[in-house]
Amino acid sequence: MKKTTSILAAVLLTTAAAHTVHAEPQIPAAYVAIGDSLAAGQTPDRSIDSGYADLIAQELGRNQPFAFYSKDLAFPGFTASDVLESIESDEAKELLGSANIITVSAGANDLLRLVQANAAEGALSFEEIQADYALNAARENMGEILSELVELAPSADVYVMGYYFAYPHARDSQKQGTAGQLEQLNDILKQEAEQAGATFVDVAGRFGEDAVELVPNSGDVHPNIDGYQEMANAFFEHYAEGFGVEDAELPEPAPVTFEEIQQMQEQEEPADGVDEEEQADSAEASSDGSAAKPSEGKGLEYLAIRQAVPLV
Repeated sequence: MKKTTSILAAVLLTTAAAHTVHAEPQIPAAYVAIGDSLAAGQTPDRSIDSGYADLIAQELGRNQPFAFYSKDLAFPGFTASDVLESIESDEAKELLGSANIITVSAGANDLLRLVQANAAEGALSFEEIQADYALNAARENMGEILSELVELAPSADVYVMGYYFAYPHARDSQKQGTAGQLEQLNDILKQEAEQAGATFVDVAGRFGEDAVELVPNSGDVHPNIDGYQEMANAFFEHYAEGFGVEDAELPEPAPVTFEEIQQMQEQEEPADGVDEEEQADSAEASSDGSAAKPSEGKGLEYLAIRQAVPLV
């Protein structure tokens, strides 16, 4: 993983609109989001933009001292085992060791890849035996993720993000089975979080089973910015009283497609004879210090361009 500029995202927060400053907490926030495409901020239109992690970082910067924010360890399509592997690199260990706030989104892809969704007919189906196996794998891997984080980030408060029902456009008669599996997943994540001394963040209650206004694309499982706002505010219910992302604070859409991200990554490859670290330092020095948003071409290396599948 190349050195990225996403940890400079704190600069973005100094330009945000004025907001009431709370007396607590006063420790500078050092926030790392890890996990799947919900942590990365994937949109219903298969692009990357501001997600719940970006909204959390924005609100933290408005209300308390801010050290850094990174979602370099958030990858679309990652299962819980992928997330576990991603935090074991030397660079990931260094980043996590500096964090005092960590959010984790992991487990949904273990399950949702087994769901056969027919958007045209509003039908859902899955093999229960395979789903049970996937849930057990998610439990085991989430337990290992949280154990690793205890070692890698001893100063961090860890928040395990729950999942919402991702198929609100399905016929009501088709929802029960898949909704039940997602409920089991959330129960597993909550149990593992509690056993590890982490905090489980319930988001399912904010969505329900009919939230077509938050998950607007019947052929995709990702929320819009309003859905990500709900997820961010679910986090703040556990973090600090008075914190929350208001409608007026939502950023303007600035999506970047996976194709554009891939092109940017290819263009950022160091030229022959040019030291990669020198190139990164040069780019950092020339930065105007503005927002490290994916839509501005900064900190894009965190994305693994994997397979074009509608996973989270």
